[in-house]
Amino acid sequence: MPNAPTYHLLPRVYPDREALGAAAARDIGDALARRLADQRGARVIFASAPSQEATLRHLAKYPGIDWTRVTAFHMDEYLGLAPDTPQRFGTWLRRALLDHVPVGTAHLIDPGAGPSAVVDEYAALLAAAPIDLVCLGIGVNGHIAFNDPPADFNDPALVKVVTLDQASRTQQVDDGCFAALDEVPTQAVTLTIPALLSGAELFCMVPGAQKKHAVTEALHGPVTGLVPASALRTHPRCSIYLDKESAPDVS
Repeated sequence: MPNAPTYHLLPRVYPDREALGAAAARDIGDALARRLADQRGARVIFASAPSQEATLRHLAKYPGIDWTRVTAFHMDEYLGLAPDTPQRFGTWLRRALLDHVPVGTAHLIDPGAGPSAVVDEYAALLAAAPIDLVCLGIGVNGHIAFNDPPADFNDPALVKVVTLDQASRTQQVDDGCFAALDEVPTQAVTLTIPALLSGAELFCMVPGAQKKHAVTEALHGPVTGLVPASALRTHPRCSIYLDKESAPDVS
């Protein structure tokens, strides 16, 4: 991204992922409540990953949110997994959040109709109205959603099919989602970086020592497609939540 403006994100650092999740959920809940006080509804994109579990668990307990006026989206979905496979990201998001709150509408990516059809359908759903909040994480190789490096910060699409970087696939094994690398699908449907950055407010939760290098590069290195998460520094309202293990050694 040549000649891109560079912004500095001041991360919020917590003792562990539980404290991180509680704090992030409080801020997300506050933002969601504010929007629901001023609007008929709110549209929220959620990441589906173990790094998000504590945040979503606490968010489900946040008092006073009228979830019936919330429309939920998620960020990515594997190709080639059966609908009842527990590793499907839509299934994970249901277990982590959607089964615990009365969400008005949940648009989950279902590649069953074929990748081309689901890309077009999901892009149309996203484009139907503004996105209010995006809750995301950062991968070990700096990916956001499944935008692996080198990522296109100016992608004209909102949703696309991608072939997964081996680092992204290995992370799924390291996170305990799959037993072996050859079980991890090689392709997925993902929201693009412009789709994620279209949210009015972004909340990025990144616990764990394995994310330290990616976080350091995203926050302190060049804004470049080689570190997809560095695109977050171009967003005017992005909050990042770290624990002591993921926090950079530089400030």
